[in-house]
Amino acid sequence: MSDVLERLGAALAEHYAIERQVGAGGMATVYLARDLKHDRAVALKVLRPELAAVLGIERFLSEIRVTAHLQHPHILPLFDSGQAGGLIYYVMPHVEGESLRQRLEREKQLPIEEALGLAGGVASALDYAHRHGVIHRDIKSATTAWPSWNRTFSGLMSRWITPWRCA
Repeated sequence: MSDVLERLGAALAEHYAIERQVGAGGMATVYLARDLKHDRAVALKVLRPELAAVLGIERFLSEIRVTAHLQHPHILPLFDSGQAGGLIYYVMPHVEGESLRQRLEREKQLPIEEALGLAGGVASALDYAHRHGVIHRDIKSATTAWPSWNRTFSGLMSRWITPWRCA
């Protein structure tokens, strides 16, 4: 177990049971965890400590603040956030299923009805965000969730910034 995972697990043990890493990107690592209070699976996104040391935490905290204000059926909501064990984190729903990238790697092409439903969901989410002065900085197939429970839903995973941060 990595030092980061051990620190995080110990610091959040009263609230979350961390199960495993499910993703990693340029800024953060995402873990599958169990919300002990509500007995539900959640995604725990943690800022990489080496980035916090070099860049500071303001960009990640800005992402948390922006995400907390977005309420749309195709944008994953923020459940919780904070600092624990010297790490900055936030919690969002765990979407059981796969990303659009994984689906396309497996199937190569979507049926037209599903592709149109996905495009409509993503466009609706982006329109909502833009009308609220927010721009998604990482639209791609890997950040578009494809839940196993609803093939017409498309949920954008968070990577939001306010316009003045986009130059």
